[in-house]
Amino acid sequence: MSTAETIRQAVAEVQRLREESRTLPDIGTAVVYLKRFQARRFAGTYADLLASPAYGAAARFFLEELYSDRDYRDRDAQFARIAGAVEKLFPKDVAETAAGLARLHALTESLDHAMARAGPLADIDDAAGYVRAWKATGRREDRQRQLETVAGIGAEMTRLTRLPGLRMMLKMMRGPASAAGLQSLQRFLESGFDTFSSVTRQKGGAELFVATIRQREQHLMDLLFDADPVACETELGRILGQAR
Repeated sequence: MSTAETIRQAVAEVQRLREESRTLPDIGTAVVYLKRFQARRFAGTYADLLASPAYGAAARFFLEELYSDRDYRDRDAQFARIAGAVEKLFPKDVAETAAGLARLHALTESLDHAMARAGPLADIDDAAGYVRAWKATGRREDRQRQLETVAGIGAEMTRLTRLPGLRMMLKMMRGPASAAGLQSLQRFLESGFDTFSSVTRQKGGAELFVATIRQREQHLMDLLFDADPVACETELGRILGQAR
């Protein structure tokens, strides 16, 4: 499947789920609460990295671009409208990273909506409700794929920052990207590039950062699937207590 087809397919799935949220407002509200809870959980899990001079910018990038409750409709609309332009305007490696982001976004929305349907809707934004919805939803293979995609995007952003001349190329792309309506994608790429450039300047820094994300997310995922609900709620409560 081409990069353009991958992006169009992923965005179509996201749009389908958003239509469900409009048709069933309770589901839409639950998804919003769920995303807010997950953003707080991420902030707690990585409170040390967010406060770190070395890793703070990279952690905020992950929080804001991959785990937040931000409205991504502008970026999705750009992706859907001119998916083919991504292949034509951006270097192949960069375009494939954009496709990976689109796939991740669609998978994350699918999992969030599944949890919202599992409910109960009234308390999905607290630890107990979140654990019940997680266990009722299941889909362990999809959760693992979600984590591997996040780690893969981090690893790819790290690799891209080490390609000679790519930062200058991205800067030169601002005009064409703006003319093509790709401003949100351009902003994401430049922000990611600059963020990971700061950690790749430290020997092994970027690799350590991505490995930390993978290890902590894997630990929490295994806990939520395998431990009893009380243990899960206790751990989530501890994590949320660290959020800033």
